[in-house]
Amino acid sequence: MRELLEQIETWIDSGQSVALATVIKTWGSSPRQVGAGMALTADGGMAGSISGGCVEGAVIDASLEVLKSGKTSRLHFGVADSEAWEIGLACGGEIEVFVRVFSRAQLEVWKSAFQTGQAFWSALLVDGADKLLGNELILLEDGNKLGGDFQITQQQLIAKAVGEVKTGGKPSSQTIEADNLGELFLNRIQMKPTLIIVGGVHIAVPLVNLAEIVGFEVIVIDPRRLFGTEERFPGVKQVLSEWPEKAFQKIKINNSTAIVMLTHDPKIDDPALKIALSSRAFYIGALGSKKTHKKRVDRLAVDGVESEKLNLIHAPIGLNLGGRSPEEIALAVMAQIVKVWNSAEN
Repeated sequence: MRELLEQIETWIDSGQSVALATVIKTWGSSPRQVGAGMALTADGGMAGSISGGCVEGAVIDASLEVLKSGKTSRLHFGVADSEAWEIGLACGGEIEVFVRVFSRAQLEVWKSAFQTGQAFWSALLVDGADKLLGNELILLEDGNKLGGDFQITQQQLIAKAVGEVKTGGKPSSQTIEADNLGELFLNRIQMKPTLIIVGGVHIAVPLVNLAEIVGFEVIVIDPRRLFGTEERFPGVKQVLSEWPEKAFQKIKINNSTAIVMLTHDPKIDDPALKIALSSRAFYIGALGSKKTHKKRVDRLAVDGVESEKLNLIHAPIGLNLGGRSPEEIALAVMAQIVKVWNSAEN
């Protein structure tokens, strides 16, 4: 959804109505994951994808009808559906898609949610009272709620449903029955992950490129003028040519943050590690051999860092891919970060 908002805003600003199609259920070998979205306009504008091409044609037709009528539409495509085969769903899976008009008010709610810097839940009513169908409530991590035309009691029912999903170890994107309200599509939206690189060394250059390719925002910290420059790292979110203690005061670290230490210099890496280990970062890694890391751990232990915290450091850093070049090491590091990110309970 994040990647669609800019285009949706452009369309709405130009006076166009927008339909939003969302995958709300999948079975088997479905082409896209639950939560995937596609936005469309009446004059043929399209952004995003809900099936990689398999059912887009039918969804486009349904979206045009939704834009004309203003009513929602729920579509099912699968192997048992002859129409689905005709339009090309040959992957052996099934999907359900919910289509609604996406208004300026809903756009502003989503923008506000992202601006909070918090993870949040979207609760979309996909079955229930006609007047509420397509209504959506955003529940922020701090408990605040945004948007929707739901009454207070209905908001409480939605919050209860989200709580059951959170505590029950259930998938973070799914449909669920909410008592006396109807069927909700719940979708947890995580903040865009950030990678903080301490040390603008040779490995950092390909690591920045790989991180950006897989969707991470990147911040580089290095007090050494030759290493911490915007010319060396064009396009990253921030380059801070400051010592870690000062640089980290300008950065918000949360459970969507990964931090790597690459300098081999205790004057830079150790202070950064202390800050990282006291934070909510989901990944902390430090470059160096086992021997180098033992010396590092011993230093930090003397400085009062608890052993439980020290065990959080990924070192030697990265997955063991057998590579030695800067590019191969960067790939190993990024692969490990992505692995931890995808398995973490964020």
